[in-house]
Amino acid sequence: MKRILSGMRPTGKLHLGHLVGALDNWKSLQDEYECLFMVADWHALMSEYENPENLKENIVDNVIDWLACGINPKKSHIFIQSHIKEHLELYIILSIITPLGMLERCPTYKEQLREMTNRDLSTYGFLGYPVLQAADILLYKAESIPVGEDQLPHLELTREIARKFNKLYKKEIFPDPRALLTKANRLLGLDGRKMSKSYNNYIALSEEPDVIRKKVQSMFTDPARIKVSDPGHPEKCNVHSYYAVFAPERKKEIDEQCRKAHVGCTNCKKELAEILVKFLKPIQEKRHELLKAKSRVFEILEEGEKKAAGVARGTISEVKKIINLA
Repeated sequence: MKRILSGMRPTGKLHLGHLVGALDNWKSLQDEYECLFMVADWHALMSEYENPENLKENIVDNVIDWLACGINPKKSHIFIQSHIKEHLELYIILSIITPLGMLERCPTYKEQLREMTNRDLSTYGFLGYPVLQAADILLYKAESIPVGEDQLPHLELTREIARKFNKLYKKEIFPDPRALLTKANRLLGLDGRKMSKSYNNYIALSEEPDVIRKKVQSMFTDPARIKVSDPGHPEKCNVHSYYAVFAPERKKEIDEQCRKAHVGCTNCKKELAEILVKFLKPIQEKRHELLKAKSRVFEILEEGEKKAAGVARGTISEVKKIINLA
């Protein structure tokens, strides 16, 4: 089976955006690929270095969510990035050959500098995080990387670094990882902006039912619909977009009722809240079971680490021989 690598930064609670944007896709890939799923704690630290207090707690909490959402340790290898020292070894080696301008032109780097104004990201580490991403991928010689279109520049940078290493040392050691474009649903945050922990506009997978109901009532709706008797425009309503993902069988009827002003936004949101409560119930039940058996979670991480470490040691040994560090 071809190998893929993917990961998430443990910067807080996982939310509905993570579920429909990544975890559902990870779950489906398990039967087709050898999957390595990484808790990217070094990447988290690059932006959260000023407040790392909850990092360990987030790691365990996120892995529990992965398992509760259907990531199967019998099919996939789950591990913590910082537990595999070879990530940093390859990161340093690749950083030596990576031109500074290549990193400064990275569109995601410039975007995050603009948007994340509540953190000081003008650091050497944050500038170099695409090189660490390249090291993550190349360390396991992953042939395919599941990404959204917005992440394609990062993958192309990885490909450029791999090609430069191969050409410089005249060895085809690293593959050219290809993009495995994910056909994932995209959810906006409750306020209509990008769903983000920074904006606090999300519903966590572990959210209590009453909290879900309260948050859904705060959701952004059709700005042109002032009174209940006004006809709605569901294509402009954030609540309607959630129906399309979590209750597609209701979408058409809700669409018609909204346009004819047969249902108000408050009732529409009440129904959506109950849909989300019901949708998350089996995930939360599985989550509660795992919280009672954390020792098993740590065993899963240890098993995944053994697999990842074996592959990583092989790759770094090859690299060191090529550059005469062995």
